[in-house]
Amino acid sequence: MTQKDKNESCCGSDAGDARSSCCKVESMISVDERGQMVLPKEIRERANIHAGDKLAVVSWEKDGKISCLTLIKAEELAEIVKDMLGPLIKDVL
Repeated sequence: MTQKDKNESCCGSDAGDARSSCCKVESMISVDERGQMVLPKEIRERANIHAGDKLAVVSWEKDGKISCLTLIKAEELAEIVKDMLGPLIKDVL
């Protein structure tokens, strides 16, 4: 594998396109005895997460086991639901 291949984004050449998305390993974190985790400061800053923010934990299952957890800001999730259900509710009323 060449150096260029190692540095190439998993998102491909359109990584700057706002419509594209990508997942990558940002950090490794540990769970303490009380089940708590700490999001690294750099990730909190990039995600604009502040003390007191509410996050929805969304799980993805495969073969009956949770294989992925995603954090979504609660207000952003509310907007997504509103955008998806809004047109449906208008049609019903």
